[in-house]
Amino acid sequence: MAGWRASETDVGNLIAARNGDPFSLLGLHETRAGMVVRSFVPHAETVEVLDLDGRLIAPLERRPGTDFFEGLIPARSQRFLYRLRAANSGGEWTLIDPYAFGPVLGPLDDYLLVEGTHRELYEKLGAHVMEHGGIPGVHFAVWAPEALRVSVVGDFNDWDGRRHQMRKRVDSGIWEIFAPELGEGAIYKYEIVAPDGVVLPLKADPVGFGSELRPSTASMVAKTDAFSWSDAEFLETRGGDDQRRKPMSIYEVHLASWQKADGWRFMTWDEIADRLIPYAVDMGFTHVELLPITEHPLDASWGYQPIGLFSPTARHGDVAGFARLVDRAHQAGLGVILDWVPAHFPTDQHGLAHFDGRPLYEYADPRRGFHPDWNTAIYDFGRREVSNFLAASALYWLDRFHVDGLRVDAVASMLYLDYSRKPGEWLPNPDGSNQNNDAVAFLQSVNQLAYGQHPGTMTIAEESTSWPGVSQPVHAGGLGFGFKWNMGWMHDTLDYMALDPVYRRFHHNKLTFGLLYAFSENFVLPLSHDEVVHGKGSMLARMSGDDWQQFANLRAFYGFMWGHPGKKLIFMGQEFGQRREWNFENELDWHLLGAPLHAGVRDLVRDLNHVYRDHPALHARDCEGEGFRWVVADDKDQSVIVFIRFGAPGDPPVAVACNFTPVVRYGYRVGLPEAGRWREILNTDASQYGGSGIGNLGVVHAAALPSHGLPASADIILPPLSAVYFEFDGN
Repeated sequence: MAGWRASETDVGNLIAARNGDPFSLLGLHETRAGMVVRSFVPHAETVEVLDLDGRLIAPLERRPGTDFFEGLIPARSQRFLYRLRAANSGGEWTLIDPYAFGPVLGPLDDYLLVEGTHRELYEKLGAHVMEHGGIPGVHFAVWAPEALRVSVVGDFNDWDGRRHQMRKRVDSGIWEIFAPELGEGAIYKYEIVAPDGVVLPLKADPVGFGSELRPSTASMVAKTDAFSWSDAEFLETRGGDDQRRKPMSIYEVHLASWQKADGWRFMTWDEIADRLIPYAVDMGFTHVELLPITEHPLDASWGYQPIGLFSPTARHGDVAGFARLVDRAHQAGLGVILDWVPAHFPTDQHGLAHFDGRPLYEYADPRRGFHPDWNTAIYDFGRREVSNFLAASALYWLDRFHVDGLRVDAVASMLYLDYSRKPGEWLPNPDGSNQNNDAVAFLQSVNQLAYGQHPGTMTIAEESTSWPGVSQPVHAGGLGFGFKWNMGWMHDTLDYMALDPVYRRFHHNKLTFGLLYAFSENFVLPLSHDEVVHGKGSMLARMSGDDWQQFANLRAFYGFMWGHPGKKLIFMGQEFGQRREWNFENELDWHLLGAPLHAGVRDLVRDLNHVYRDHPALHARDCEGEGFRWVVADDKDQSVIVFIRFGAPGDPPVAVACNFTPVVRYGYRVGLPEAGRWREILNTDASQYGGSGIGNLGVVHAAALPSHGLPASADIILPPLSAVYFEFDGN
């Protein structure tokens, strides 16, 4: 009968947490002598096996000097679920043995992960609240192929890596275990033994859905598949739209510093919804874009060094709160775009770096795997499991949280092997080229998946180089993004606006050059957070002139931007002329809205948004050359430009005239496509915005007098430092 007992070697390895296959020892096993139960229960003096109704089945014997128990189960010939009753001098407790359960994952999961095509990887990896064998609990699964041992640890097992040693799926390198009677809110990490036998610092879950509030770093069990949504109408409307032909005015927000609750703390997701959604809707924005809300350890990274690519940050509350924020935004007609960071990750010891003791998520060679500017690790896009992990993150936010788009950060750093590196510091391709072919293939795949599985959503590339076809379809050789940030336009125009008007005539091309390539991509015109930090000053401070001229310049610049082809994006605070540079630690200077000039900028941005949305000529053909025509492009001496925007046939055209000097231009003749009445629909110099109030009395009349290659023309007044819009209003 002694053959049913575990060997001293196996027991010793188990207690030392050096057993590579604990399921082969623990739990219920068939032996020649009959069914045997073996368990490891720290601090117990006695252990008994009960049925699930609490009736005694058999006592277990304690291996002397250990917390290991085993015993034959009489009159049992088939596998069954059971409960353990443990006792010591302090009392007794019961538990369901995690080693009584078989695996949850199957061979198909192994195959798809290794192949890199497990599109819903987040359905399998991570911590999932579920029932297994009729018992409620949490299934944990993590990819760590080189590890000698992986355990899930937390308060539920006293952070003891011997108690929930996981089962390794050899074909994929996934480790899994079902922890019965565990539920939402449990905090946990993974204890991993590296190939050299060293126990690594505890790791957060790469696919964890919830997180502790920093500075704590554990993952938290959270459900993300049971939210109650009320946005079906919004999603249905979104699904049938071509985003290129819709108005898109984006309000970029860093949630931690937009506003503070009680003047000092992070707002909760519900508080954000209460304040941000009505504000953005009133201002006429179509979308809010949130700086990364994925969990990150360092506030000063603004979220751009994330640890948890599947976890909304705990700074603002629980996971369900973020879902409510998106749902309420959609009910108000407001889209939500997330900044998403697949380019790199921080090397904090609880994160992905050397996750199983060796480079796993990152390139092994630091010439490809380490970013010198940001001191971060670079994902190994050529490893199928890694690209699968990242693609699953993108789909997760679109699927589980209904977000409307992803703005992909630092795309240029992904595309070029020599990005920000000197000769000798980077590893070229075998043919000597510098493009990261693995990253190209990854981006193409993610974009195809996003657009294929979630119609109506969009992806936006922050890409600052001349890489061709960023927003062209993959089948046409492009990267497959829906839109690309127009960084060239942004730099040129901001440089121009910083000039004293007396010098602008020498740099007129900075206003016009962007139209040479404006339709080569589907562009977003971005005035982002990057333009108001690191000593650059606020958007208002970047305008030239005295205080009045800075405000006038800012208003004129916004008028030019909203009239220019391309979707619009501004960072929070720019809509009311924040004076100081953005500081992530403090909320915006909302008190400035008590000053008329700041309130005027706010009112102008609101009106620009509504004019832009209400007039198809200003948005319907943002990405098509047929939607734009120069009228005056070469009046550099007076720093004047005039152009016309066209929508679909039947949409009234809109003429945009900009004067970038403080001199009023009376009787300025401009060609127009139609004779008749042209209504002045917006004037950035209007008195209600803080301007001088000079204008065209609401209307101009175009005569059938050809000018600038057009069949009609009109004399208009160009106020100082202004942009004026005219819409054709009939004959």
